[in-house]
Amino acid sequence: MSRSQLKARAARIFVGGSPAKLSRPLKAGDLLAVEWTEEAPSELLPEDIPLSVVYEDERVIVVDKAQGMVTHPGNGNRSGTLANALLYRLQAGAQAGATAPTRAGIVHRLDKDTSGLLIAAKDAEAQAYLAAQFKERTAHKEYIAVTRGIPKPASGRIENRLGRDPRDRKRFAEVGEGGRIAITDYRLLFAYGNYGLVFLRPKTGRTHQLRVHLAGLGTPILGDPIYGRKDRDFPEATLMLHALRLKVRLPGREEGALFKSAVPRRFKALLAELERRYGKAAF
Repeated sequence: MSRSQLKARAARIFVGGSPAKLSRPLKAGDLLAVEWTEEAPSELLPEDIPLSVVYEDERVIVVDKAQGMVTHPGNGNRSGTLANALLYRLQAGAQAGATAPTRAGIVHRLDKDTSGLLIAAKDAEAQAYLAAQFKERTAHKEYIAVTRGIPKPASGRIENRLGRDPRDRKRFAEVGEGGRIAITDYRLLFAYGNYGLVFLRPKTGRTHQLRVHLAGLGTPILGDPIYGRKDRDFPEATLMLHALRLKVRLPGREEGALFKSAVPRRFKALLAELERRYGKAAF
């Protein structure tokens, strides 16, 4: 179990029979005992919702999340989420003796309107193993986005602190104090007139990070209803952000596994239309 899971389950730690803190260093020969309370039953309900599965084994599952699917229940979204679908799948294929993961094994999220790759765990140990990689920034995620405007410079790193926008709690914004550090590497791949196809590699995983960072460059993601505005030429465009690749170590393996998602049809159709109208310039 992860440190947060131990805290949530009111764990008591003993080293050599004496109470110890979670921060207690261990050395060879120490006798460690842990007591915890079972997690309260989840209010999450399993739902038989079809998923696009990229990879699955007895410990993890990688899905290609569809645009419009909420990752985890929240206000106004109590059902129909990826978590509901994963819980149904986990219960159907539960391994005997395995400790159930929390929150349907989800260790990272994608916004509702962001499509692409997401990995979840099937047991608590695998969940802690995956979560540690995202926390320590050893899991690598790569995205593509279509922007309104051409980022300048054409490549670089954006690093700042992000927190809740004090004027609108549904938004996030760069903050001078507080917040959490957010880092994104980006590179312009192609320009189509005043639109760009941008490759993104976030080093951290803050809420709305890529959307805020690109908007901060003056090039919001096309179709972003929060950090951009409706585009005159493509008013029906939905958020053009897709999690394209994910590299992570799987439980029990030494080498990292690389998962890839196909470029969505909405991207292909839009890029074909942009090239027809404006031509394409590579960077």
